[in-house]
Amino acid sequence: MLLLGAAVIVTAAWAGHELPIYPSFYPHEIEIRTLDPAKAGDALKKGDIHAYVGHGLNFTNAPPEQIGAIESLGSFVLARVNPRSPLITVGTSACAVVKAAAGGLGDQDGFILHPYPVTPLQGDYLYHADLAAAAKARFSETGTPVPAPKMKASGSLARLHPDWSARGTDWDVEVMEVGAAQQMATATFSVNGRLGPPWLRTGWFAAKHLLADAIESDADQEHAQTVWRRLETAAYSDLAERINLERELVGTLAGNCRKMVIGYTVKREYVNVEFSAGIENIGYDAIAGLASPIFIRTVKLKDFPWNGWLRLGIVEKPSGAWNPVAGLTDPFGRLMGFAVTDDALIPSPYEAGWMLNRISDLPADAGR
Repeated sequence: MLLLGAAVIVTAAWAGHELPIYPSFYPHEIEIRTLDPAKAGDALKKGDIHAYVGHGLNFTNAPPEQIGAIESLGSFVLARVNPRSPLITVGTSACAVVKAAAGGLGDQDGFILHPYPVTPLQGDYLYHADLAAAAKARFSETGTPVPAPKMKASGSLARLHPDWSARGTDWDVEVMEVGAAQQMATATFSVNGRLGPPWLRTGWFAAKHLLADAIESDADQEHAQTVWRRLETAAYSDLAERINLERELVGTLAGNCRKMVIGYTVKREYVNVEFSAGIENIGYDAIAGLASPIFIRTVKLKDFPWNGWLRLGIVEKPSGAWNPVAGLTDPFGRLMGFAVTDDALIPSPYEAGWMLNRISDLPADAGR
């Protein structure tokens, strides 16, 4: 009887490729606490919190052994040329002025030179890898020396470079950061248990938000609008045509040096991975990092084989209304929303697409 039972079990097994991460709910209680970055490091070390979600926490030296780092896309770094700049009025090309400005950004700023709107941290980068390499090669070519431009900066770059403080019209190049996670969150909506739009996480959609206002030619503007309407309405015959449309659109958007993406930064978030008091099985989003549904649905406490009490710290205080219908619009509310809602599809952690959460993909004749 034992042999017969074993034979039945073995013949019932199915072969296949397993998913690397299974979304599920492990914690049965989640505490989200607003915590100043200056106190978050000690809270992580002591085990008062399991993870610190968002930016702001930086260790002066290497983090302790029990603290792990999660890396995701931090921000796009853009350069915008002043059309009234004396450098431009005397005939210097906008591309040359931007190259000179990019030279003032160093590794110490966390800046990675990448003069193309789709970064290696975005899930559809392989569709654009050759175009990105060609753009970087062109950007690195030496040309006629350009006088050091007068710089204007915003955000964290202004704090890192207090000398980049030109005011009024007395500036040549403005360097600015656009948070990748915030940009994606602003464009996100939820309808009937589904997050959207479907192309939310694609490189071309991010490029459209970043650079649509930089197109100067009416013909290029009309062409770009035609292409992104085709992408948004699925007016293409197959995958190859869709990819070619995406590449064409990004090329049109990135064809003007008067405003362009010159690089990106990497965001680091920290988690406690201590043997007993920490967490494991951590899924995270390549753009949003830990502030994502996949983190809540995969993280497991090491002290418990299942369930447990998950404690999270976040830098932002609640600032939006609790409105599950219209949406939770602040970072605190969005993180809380990921814990209490259960969408049919959730963002795939390391791709530009989506993964099934509370629905199944079955053949059309299933159940007959």
